[in-house]
Amino acid sequence: MSHTIKTLFYDLGVYPAIYELDEIPGGCEIEQTLLRLGCNPSVPAVFIGGELVGGANKIMSLHLNRSLIPMLRQVGALWV
Repeated sequence: MSHTIKTLFYDLGVYPAIYELDEIPGGCEIEQTLLRLGCNPSVPAVFIGGELVGGANKIMSLHLNRSLIPMLRQVGALWV
């Protein structure tokens, strides 16, 4: 699902910071923290404007109900 979310953002013209938890030091600890914050599964965990929004299901739901683009515009991640 991470690939799907990355593709969605790229298609919208948003180029997010991406942290591959299996490739960075401390990734396991970050994953455990995401689980404690309620991300289940823990990846992808999407933050918009520094706030945890949720995982793939939440992002796709926001996109389908046309709430994602305004949210991205509000935080300056999308200018179109």
